Amino acid sequence: MVKVLCISGYKPFELGIFSANHQAIKYIKMALNKEIIRYLEDGLEWILISGQLGVELWAAEVALDLQNEYPDLKLAVLTPFLNQEEKWNENNKEIYEMVLAQADFVESISKQPYQNPQAFKNKNKIFLHKSDGLLIVYDEQNSGSPKYLFDEAKKYKQENSYDIRTIDFNDLQSIMEEEQWNSY
Repeated sequence: MVKVLCISGYKPFELGIFSANHQAIKYIKMALNKEIIRYLEDGLEWILISGQLGVELWAAEVALDLQNEYPDLKLAVLTPFLNQEEKWNENNKEIYEMVLAQADFVESISKQPYQNPQAFKNKNKIFLHKSDGLLIVYDEQNSGSPKYLFDEAKKYKQENSYDIRTIDFNDLQSIMEEEQWNSY
């Protein structure tokens, strides 16, 4: 049973998304919503993210919306280092701060600003140890930043009971087609 679910995936620019109202975000959120509800029906209690732009913050928005229907669902944001948002634009900072303000738990793994890529490796290891499963928006045909966590999770699963579910581009395409079909 997955009580703590780590959610991650692509950053917006890796998907060619450069606007907060890009149509693809709607479908990504629909896919996340569908999977999170499946986990909730099986006993999910916590969603764990690092607060990265893109899939993680969209998942946080979905989780916060789902708290209306599932008030016991909790959101934890464990940032890899302090001030990860300092170079983001104002709109992204606003969304990030809104998520942090509504999260049930917020902490930084490193108590320092970004030093080097080791911060992300540490975050990945901690996330795997603190969670029972990973929901990741990732397509193995299209590498990107989620690859590192996905590869770590596959290794971790070899020796631990760990659930991994991916939402790939085919899943997103199906959701988009279904939504378009339903809107006729």
